[in-house]
Amino acid sequence: MPCSSAPASPKKKCSSPPKPAPKHSPDRRHGRDRSPNGPAGGAPDLRVFGDLSPALIVFMSRTGILFLVSGPSGSGKSTLCRRLAKDGEAEFSISCTTRQPRFGETHGREYFFLTREEFAAKVAAGEFLEHALVHGNHYGTLRSEVLGRLASGIDVVMDIDVQGAAQVRACDDESIHLALVDLFVMPPDEQELAARLNGRGTDSAEVIELRLRNAIDEMRHWPEYKYRLLSGTHEEDYAKFKALLFGERLRVARLKRD
Repeated sequence: MPCSSAPASPKKKCSSPPKPAPKHSPDRRHGRDRSPNGPAGGAPDLRVFGDLSPALIVFMSRTGILFLVSGPSGSGKSTLCRRLAKDGEAEFSISCTTRQPRFGETHGREYFFLTREEFAAKVAAGEFLEHALVHGNHYGTLRSEVLGRLASGIDVVMDIDVQGAAQVRACDDESIHLALVDLFVMPPDEQELAARLNGRGTDSAEVIELRLRNAIDEMRHWPEYKYRLLSGTHEEDYAKFKALLFGERLRVARLKRD
């Protein structure tokens, strides 16, 4: 007769006390402990990397970004650049100029105000990264204002005309090409541009007319830039402006081993 076996008795489930929750929950998505200084408040806890090869765990810094910003007078580019610097997101590259200071402007803050002779001497000495004649006055960016900061990983924002921007793009310094992010800021239309120039209240009618003519000519150069921002409100412009910088910081090409 076939043998029959008694049904196996169900296994008893063992219960164990719940494990206490860790003091700091590891965030595996970012490969680090959520605690900024690790569980002991000292160095970051590298155990969260698990079995990754030490060769893959590389802490890196990055080179600085040269945020080159152009646009006609009245586009709002200067306001954007100075707000970015005020918020500590970049350092403003102060240009040299031979024009006279406007009311409230200070040497070394808005510009380095030079005589034409002083400016010419710096050109002859090769001190400028770029320089150009704009609205009858000379403007230029000193190499000393840019190169050292970029090498140290500091982002630099430049308020620059289309002539100067072309010179920076043509620069044979590889570190400039790696760092460069160029943006053209455009007003929504000519009527808005004229309203903005007239609303300043700092220039004569003749100067405003000259700036408006030059602005229309400058706006023909926007296709030469990698990015274009069509101006809206101050807050909308600044949100897009800052988002571009933040996105460029993520580029792998800017990283370097510590």
